[in-house]
Amino acid sequence: MRAAVLREGRIEVRQTADPVPGAGQVLVRTLSCAICASDLHFMDNPEGVAADDSGLWDYHADRDIVMGHEFVGEVVAYGPGTEGRLPVGTRVTSLPVLVGAGPVRIVGCSPDAPGGFGELMLLTESLVRAVPDHVPTDQAALADAFAVGEYYVRKADLGPHDVPLVIGAGAIGLSAVAALSRRGISPIVVSDYNAGRLKIAEALGATHVVSPDERSPYDLWRDVTLGGRPGRPAFGGADPSAPQCVVFEFVGLPGVLDGIIQQCERGTRILSAGGPPEGDRISSMVAKRKGVNIQFGGGPDPEDWYGTLDAICAGSLDVSPVIGMTVDLDGVPDALQIARRADGPARIMIHPAGDVD
Repeated sequence: MRAAVLREGRIEVRQTADPVPGAGQVLVRTLSCAICASDLHFMDNPEGVAADDSGLWDYHADRDIVMGHEFVGEVVAYGPGTEGRLPVGTRVTSLPVLVGAGPVRIVGCSPDAPGGFGELMLLTESLVRAVPDHVPTDQAALADAFAVGEYYVRKADLGPHDVPLVIGAGAIGLSAVAALSRRGISPIVVSDYNAGRLKIAEALGATHVVSPDERSPYDLWRDVTLGGRPGRPAFGGADPSAPQCVVFEFVGLPGVLDGIIQQCERGTRILSAGGPPEGDRISSMVAKRKGVNIQFGGGPDPEDWYGTLDAICAGSLDVSPVIGMTVDLDGVPDALQIARRADGPARIMIHPAGDVD
């Protein structure tokens, strides 16, 4: 098959071996796949993969790896020990986890679990779901991205006095905005340097947006929620009805998390999804004195993933605003470079088989 192949740290569009479905696996023809920031982290920071002891990621510089874990495909064939419950030709998507004879892998993050940057890929039959005919292919492919925001918002378990501040309006930050909005949460404050992404945030339900080079997002949060009233005191009991800041961090650059700690309100809760792969440094003493609570990573869980897919299929979640660009396989190397830039589209879609509905 043709694919955008990662090898020796470089992407090259060429022929590579066709994947062969093993026990319990399905072979699918890729129709659409999105580029995610985690694809860039995987290819640029193999040492971070090596440091992970879960075994889900499997980087080998000297073997062909086909990335891509946000996808929709079309059933081509079934491996041994499968039920064949969906007819050949059915559009499908799946939680991007490949289960078979070997170790469990994240799809697109191992030579043995090829992803959507190629013409063919493997999925786990028990995890596959059919995509209804009325659902646009590109939108179904974004279930994984929007499930991440759903996961973090669910984990935040916002109370009646919690007011969210989303730092970073890339696709995952925007997915959190959508998850907050679907819960009827208001106000929702969003910060990003990209004016186009801030407009998308508003389309998805943000009530207040700001660029940090124009105004501090923390000052905006204070104006919106406190209205000139004092924030939480340094000492003594806080008014239990006072607004509580909950920051969702979706940037992933060194220094961002520490900047939040330095500038946020006392008692802020931070849910950090960014996490620069090269590591970071935070002012733990400041965090301690402010009573900051930080929760890192994880997810999405299956309930977030399939719940998000159901919402997209039902039409209660419109993910189309984040789609900003479409390329074929030959356009993948340049598209990856565009995705590295903070001013690029929130999501770039790859169509290995040509145009899709």
